[in-house]
Amino acid sequence: MKSLRLHIGIMGRTNTGKSSFMNLIAGQDIVITSSSAGTTTDVIEKVMELAPIGPVVLLDTAGVDDVSLLGEKRIASTQKAIARMNIVALVVEPDEWTDYEDEIIDKAKENKIPVLIVINKTDVKEPSVNFLSLLDVKKLSWISGSSLEGDAERFKSEFKTKILSLLPEYSSNKSVIGGLCDSGALVVLVVPLDLGAPVGRLIVPQVQVIRDLLDTGASALVVKDFEYESVLKRLNTPPDLVICDSQVIARVAGSTPSDVPLTTFSVLFSRYKGDIVKQARGAAIIEKLQDNDKVLIAEGCSHHPSEDDIGRVKIPNLLRKYTGKNLIIDTCAGHDFPSNLREYKLIIHCGGCVMTEQEMTVRINEAEKNGVAITNYGMAISAMQGVLKRVLSPFKMEN
Repeated sequence: MKSLRLHIGIMGRTNTGKSSFMNLIAGQDIVITSSSAGTTTDVIEKVMELAPIGPVVLLDTAGVDDVSLLGEKRIASTQKAIARMNIVALVVEPDEWTDYEDEIIDKAKENKIPVLIVINKTDVKEPSVNFLSLLDVKKLSWISGSSLEGDAERFKSEFKTKILSLLPEYSSNKSVIGGLCDSGALVVLVVPLDLGAPVGRLIVPQVQVIRDLLDTGASALVVKDFEYESVLKRLNTPPDLVICDSQVIARVAGSTPSDVPLTTFSVLFSRYKGDIVKQARGAAIIEKLQDNDKVLIAEGCSHHPSEDDIGRVKIPNLLRKYTGKNLIIDTCAGHDFPSNLREYKLIIHCGGCVMTEQEMTVRINEAEKNGVAITNYGMAISAMQGVLKRVLSPFKMEN
């Protein structure tokens, strides 16, 4: 799953050799290279295994100093991509340092993203002592070499070593379940198949939870929402945990014994990729919404909305009915996220199953920086159904 991979962003000014460096790391010609500036027009992704790091996504970005006719849009796309990166590989030429490099570093630091300076094109010129001293003064890690010269493999190997040293705690094996059940536990998953459900497939959160339960040694019993009550009666002992889709939480909560832990897939993801405490607090703002308050519904993926789409239809309708207020509701999708967050009273975000944890963290931090409350689908729906405390009860450490 791409969202669980380490995202390595390759950034820099135009024509510093970013694309050549990406091709070197990927071991194949992923990106067209040219001596003309502005060859890369948008963020290019390469999903691969990079030993000994593991599963990664390489992000090749347009030059941050692009002055072409499309330059402004390219730069905006590049800056937006920073939110997805776990680490920035900033490609520079020997003895060339400008305000653009400082801007990238400042943006990365703002989002707590490590930066590795990649001094490229040493086949043309070696970096001076003064240049390397500048990097040391700025307390920046760096490597030097050439994507084209004979020791390119040494350059690539050193890059991987540095990545591991800058991200010693990174792991793609983080669990969604995260200690909520032990080996041998029985967990019931209530999965409604609505119009938005992909034919022949389960959605990402459901698949990921099932896999994590199997890895834990627990058993997953998957049922449709209208089968849940009859299946529950057939069990000799109550399940150790029930996880359901947020859209059926009221019905499932009413049928589940009070001593059986219950939560939703979306709330699980608020802990897994977001901030469960901040998003629980954000749900409380629903009670304070007034006429003409603006609410942003943020979707992490881009999809064609169905007639009963949860973000575009169900949540807005539920919000207006629950609050009785004339709310202004906007939506955004994919990697788009508005810069005018201060206009909003509340952001209701999806679970972020296709987003990286880094991107979700950046969005939560942006909301907090702009003084805007943020919650997610599961939190908001549970709050409006009167069961928020119930779905948070399994998370003992967070309450």
